[in-house]
Amino acid sequence: MESNLKNVVIIAVGFLFLFTAYGALQNLQSSLNKAAGLGVTTLSVIYASVIVSSMFLPPVLIKKFGCKWTITVSMCCYITFSIGNFYASWYTLIPAAVILGLGAAPLWSAEATYLTTSGNIYAKKTGKLGKDVVNQYFGVFYLIFQSSGVWGNLISSLVLQQEPPKGELSKEQLMNCGANDCFTTSTSTNSSTKRPADQLIYTLLGIYTGSGILAVLLVAIFLDPIPSDSENDEEEKDVPISTRFMATFQHLKDKRQCLLIPLTMYSGFEQGFLSGDYTKSYVTCALGIHLVGYVMICFSAATSICSLLFGKLAQYAGRKVLYVLGSLLHFACMIALLLWRPQPSQTVMFFVFAVLWGMGDAVFQTQNNAIYGDLFVKNKEAAFANYRLWESLGFVIAFGYSTLLCVKIKLYIVIGELILSMVFYGTVEVLEYTKPSDVEEKDNQGEEIDA
Repeated sequence: MESNLKNVVIIAVGFLFLFTAYGALQNLQSSLNKAAGLGVTTLSVIYASVIVSSMFLPPVLIKKFGCKWTITVSMCCYITFSIGNFYASWYTLIPAAVILGLGAAPLWSAEATYLTTSGNIYAKKTGKLGKDVVNQYFGVFYLIFQSSGVWGNLISSLVLQQEPPKGELSKEQLMNCGANDCFTTSTSTNSSTKRPADQLIYTLLGIYTGSGILAVLLVAIFLDPIPSDSENDEEEKDVPISTRFMATFQHLKDKRQCLLIPLTMYSGFEQGFLSGDYTKSYVTCALGIHLVGYVMICFSAATSICSLLFGKLAQYAGRKVLYVLGSLLHFACMIALLLWRPQPSQTVMFFVFAVLWGMGDAVFQTQNNAIYGDLFVKNKEAAFANYRLWESLGFVIAFGYSTLLCVKIKLYIVIGELILSMVFYGTVEVLEYTKPSDVEEKDNQGEEIDA
């Protein structure tokens, strides 16, 4: 257990350093590079590239190079995005976004495959349930990984607050914040949305680039190769490369995978709304860009702590209870955001919403990974490639309509997606619940025939 847990921690810390940079940059894109919608367009391109990458690359790269080196190389793709932001333009950010997107799907698929395989191997040795060990591993991973938001956003806040905005917002400007933000009355006239000085931005990007380099070195030097499963290795040794390319699509033959698509896409919708709309239309609009980091620290801290808590709780309460909890938290937040009119005097409310949203996000992050690892244990690479594909499609849609629709309409869309995802997820649980009964009936029929 010590060796396996050590590797889980190494991967988690590597992701911590990597996403300390990328997570904070993602949160700032819509506010930092708002001219002509460059920031949200860049985010859309990233996740569109992830979709393409998810279709073909993960199974091939993981089988060819193994999880360790797939993670290492993919991390390098993220560093290009930090470098591209040094001179933010269509000619630098879009190519960097494509490179990052191509590396993202193999990165996450390799991470999930590594944790799932390690957890199941350890469970076999100790006689424990594989899904319980995998849940614990994902809980530990997300506890450490999600704290990257704390450090990344803390860095951005400490750097950017050296140039705080001046002047107070008028009542008319505040009326266009929150759910009323339709991007017709430009919030760019607000002093709170003024772009920070280049020197501060370069300082921030220098720190983030260094953090990404540390992540690559940590994984490359200290992570052990994934424990081999000799039975699976023998079975897959002669699988042609063309079959591996098509593995992601072939996995859609499983009806459970198809039913999980709305739930997987919801993860992209809800994260896209928080990082693209909540940060810009609520926090930046009413408080200023220098406070985005502090608000997102609360989100990341809540997600990090609850990830570990929910990973443990899943053993006793089950994932169904956790999904209900996460859904209720997000549904309540979205209804409240529709009704709330953000005011600078209500600063504490911006943090409260971030914490509640983070608690719900912890459910979807840990349990979505766990359910994929549990249901598709024999086809992990293709399953997690589908996970990234459909989650990324949710991101692309969320960022794609970001500058076209009012925030109010976007909230209605995310609410609808949440309801749809829970209905389809419930169907999956019904199928899984009836599955053992079918097996028992067949066994009973066999016994009757023998008699």
